[in-house]
Amino acid sequence: MNSFDERLLGGLGVFLAIADAGSFAEAGRQLDMSQPGVSRAVSRLEQRLGARLFDRTTRSVRLTDEGRRLRAQVGPLLAGLEEATAEVAAGRSAVRGRLRVQLDPFFSRMALGPRIGDFLAAHPALTLDLVTRDQLGDMIADGFDLAVRFGHLPASNLIARKLLDTRILTVAAPAYLARRGRPASPRDIERDAHACIDFRDPATGRPFPWEFHRKRRRVIVPTDGRLIVNDAGTLLSTCLAGYGLAQVMDFGTRGLLDQGQLVELFPDWADERFPLHAIYPSRHQVPAKVRAFLEFVVGVVHPLACR
Repeated sequence: MNSFDERLLGGLGVFLAIADAGSFAEAGRQLDMSQPGVSRAVSRLEQRLGARLFDRTTRSVRLTDEGRRLRAQVGPLLAGLEEATAEVAAGRSAVRGRLRVQLDPFFSRMALGPRIGDFLAAHPALTLDLVTRDQLGDMIADGFDLAVRFGHLPASNLIARKLLDTRILTVAAPAYLARRGRPASPRDIERDAHACIDFRDPATGRPFPWEFHRKRRRVIVPTDGRLIVNDAGTLLSTCLAGYGLAQVMDFGTRGLLDQGQLVELFPDWADERFPLHAIYPSRHQVPAKVRAFLEFVVGVVHPLACR
């Protein structure tokens, strides 16, 4: 017998419909097929299997021994296929199953973590698997349905939806400024040998350069490089403790500035922007669980972005 294909699957479906309905005519009505079409499908299946499946007379249809064995074996299999395809189709509109999401650690801690309970309460049939990483990697090979990350993205076939652009600010704690004085301009950082907390770019392995943007002007200032960190939480806590200057995102630190725990040093040089993206494999047939999480993230980000 030839390998399994669509015609064999269709023939088995017609066979089971006749076996359940008890007649070719009733099976045709259920399948929206003509009676000759039903007969041809059964004849092709019997030819392919090399066995007669029905004993037919002008008044009745009865399964042969081979037909009864085939029905017993194939019936549960086709029912399982129907159930499986129905579940997949339901995933297009129902938020359920497992959703695996990769997150930027800073975004997860500062914005998403406190609200995750609300999302899960709204979708009780969903299991959420959150993984924080400092870089995107190969999200498809690693089995992620979605990623939410800060930074400029390399060209790829992935779909990237920008959620916000946040300003890059240069800040210091009041205790540091009381001890060392406040630099009047970006150039004073190097000139007065201010202590700086550098942040390592996970994509290059090197510290981000200290850039200052004002309209079309861009100034890059060398730093002392004595302290390099790769975690935004460590960057903030070290800066808050008064060690030195830091460049941080406005997103997630606005509260510290409003409370006076940090001081923005150069508000006239804060035109550099850093994007936050949601990234997913394809814009076609996006599962309901992915759409629901995207809507949730947008709801979290929007009020913070509007501050």
